[in-house]
Amino acid sequence: MVTDEFINLNQLSILLADDDYDDCIFFKEALAELSLSAKLSTVHDGEKLMDWLSTFSILNPEATDNLPHVLFLDLNMPRQSGFDCLIKIKQMERLKNIPIVIFSTSLDMDVVDLLYNSGADYYICKPSEFSALKSIILEALNRTCTHTLTKSKREQFILQSQH
Repeated sequence: MVTDEFINLNQLSILLADDDYDDCIFFKEALAELSLSAKLSTVHDGEKLMDWLSTFSILNPEATDNLPHVLFLDLNMPRQSGFDCLIKIKQMERLKNIPIVIFSTSLDMDVVDLLYNSGADYYICKPSEFSALKSIILEALNRTCTHTLTKSKREQFILQSQH
C-alpha cells in the first residue's frame, strides 16, 4: 500500500497481472536478477485479478497487510481488460491506494493520458531487452515504494529504461 514511509524493496509484495506467460517469466527472471527477495504473485486475466484482490477484501475488510505493495497491470487481457480493472480498483476504498504500474506493449498517447487521468501511477512500455526490463522494473519499484500519497506529475508518468 502507498504510505508516507519508505518500503524496503526486499519486503515487497508484487502482483503482476499479465496474460502473456513469456512476459511473466521474463518479469520473474528480471526480478530475481535484481537480487530482491520480493514476493511475486501472478494472475493471467482481469477476472482472476479482481477475484484475487476481492479475496483479501472479503477475508478481512479492514486489513491491508496482504494486499500487494504494487500492481503491474497489463492492459490487453482476456475476460476483463486492464483498463476496466484499473477503474474498478480505483473505485474501491480498500484498494484505491495500491500503486498501479501499467505494463503494456503499446504506447498510444491518448490511452496513456486516459490511464493517467483514471488513476494509474506509472506507465511502462514493455522493453524488448532483458537488461532494460530489469532497469525499468527497479525504477518503478523505487518510485512506487518511496512516493507519498501525492500523484506523480504527468511528465513523470511514463517510465523509460535508460538502456
